[in-house]
Amino acid sequence: MSRSHRVVLSVVFWAFVVYLFVPLALMILMGFKDSKFIGFPIKSYTLDWYIGVFGDTELMVTFLYSVVIAVASTLVSVLMGTWLAVLLAGRAFVGRAAVYALMILPALVPGVISAIAFRIYARQLGIEPGMFAIIWAHAVHNVPFVTLVVMARLTTLPKSMGEAARDLGADPFVTFTRITLPYLKPALMGASIFCLLLSFDDFVRSFFLGSYQPTLPVLIFAKLRSGMSPEINAISAVALVLTAVLGVWAERSSRRMNKDT
Repeated sequence: MSRSHRVVLSVVFWAFVVYLFVPLALMILMGFKDSKFIGFPIKSYTLDWYIGVFGDTELMVTFLYSVVIAVASTLVSVLMGTWLAVLLAGRAFVGRAAVYALMILPALVPGVISAIAFRIYARQLGIEPGMFAIIWAHAVHNVPFVTLVVMARLTTLPKSMGEAARDLGADPFVTFTRITLPYLKPALMGASIFCLLLSFDDFVRSFFLGSYQPTLPVLIFAKLRSGMSPEINAISAVALVLTAVLGVWAERSSRRMNKDT
């Protein structure tokens, strides 16, 4: 690669970094502004907006509500996604292509269309808007991502390990629980964190299928309707930091698991 190409790639890279991180930095900075209005100049700073985030009972309840939904939908997604990955990565069977296409479909459908479809389907099934409906919609949407991640990990599993287990008398269930499942731990960890973040940040499906108790993105949207304020910046910054910490922890844990397997 020539020097000019390296310079161009470096410029493009740093331009992307600036484009991505400067708005986030400004969002965090505005949360310290000692005023009810967003904008420059910032004449004085305060921690009141960030302190208020942790002192707001409604906000804390909404945060815990979103976490419960994210955890529950992730558990369902991981169970279903892992089962589908093992099924699709195993022996060929009639209709495999159709099963794969149906599995990947929820990830390809636009969010608004998916949310409307879930709303109509929930009404037909008699499912009331609320936590269960949101968990159901989030889980269906996240299953394809779990399946693809687990399938990618399964392709690197040496066949000799399963064959050795079967030669020693292990049945398929024992082979899966003692050989395949431990090998899938890094993929399951990464897929779980990814699903948690997707569910926690999902606005469209939560908005269409929610009831009187909003999730955190829906609550932020409701506050935005009355105008932008440092309070919204503080809430968004806290959520950003928490998700970033969770993502870094997951990445380090996955790397550690990959070294151990």
